[in-house]
Amino acid sequence: MLEVSGLQASYGAGQVLFGVDLRVGEGEVVTLLGRNGMGKTTTVNAIMGLLAPKAGRVAFCGRELTGRPAHEAARAGLGLVPEGRQIFPNLTVRENLVATANGGADGRGAWTLERVFALFPRLQERQDQMGSSLSGGEQQMLAIGRALMTNPRLLLLDEATEGLAPLIRKEIWQVLLSLKRAGQSILVIDKNVKALKRIADRHYVLEKGRIVWQGSSAELEAERERLERHLGV
Repeated sequence: MLEVSGLQASYGAGQVLFGVDLRVGEGEVVTLLGRNGMGKTTTVNAIMGLLAPKAGRVAFCGRELTGRPAHEAARAGLGLVPEGRQIFPNLTVRENLVATANGGADGRGAWTLERVFALFPRLQERQDQMGSSLSGGEQQMLAIGRALMTNPRLLLLDEATEGLAPLIRKEIWQVLLSLKRAGQSILVIDKNVKALKRIADRHYVLEKGRIVWQGSSAELEAERERLERHLGV
């Protein structure tokens, strides 16, 4: 589904990515792991078209996306939950969700307002509240719901549970597990390796802009001690 090869990216004169290769298959949950500052968000931004790559290739469902703007990536079926949530603070919960709604790349999207509210009952309860009045956990639910309303073929989550209370983190992990069971393809960044091992099919570890390891959850557990310096756990 997603094929990234030889991806290089920079901010000004400072190069951040040095030939990243990764892939996500249909229905897979794949993680991108690593300590802060290793290039995880830069990778996602380059995939989404928020940052023009220096070199390399991004292809999605056979469509060339390298260097294309973010709105074309979204139309192709990529849905982003960005780091920091970035909801619209001056819109209500309902308006945040409706603002991004579309039928997906094939026009037959299954995600509707009612289905998002069923996934996150708390959002239904607060649908008339402004985004700025929500707690951090509720804002993260809204950011996920907003991305789902685009009916993405691939959902990208950057720091899925960062800064959230333990109970909210648990709820987010349950939601991601239910999405996986429904066949949703997901690329997720987070630091909670224990939780990610339970829901992900495969993992990539990024170190200073390079993929230094990849494997299954079983392989990640087997090599946990060797990988600790890369994961910061």
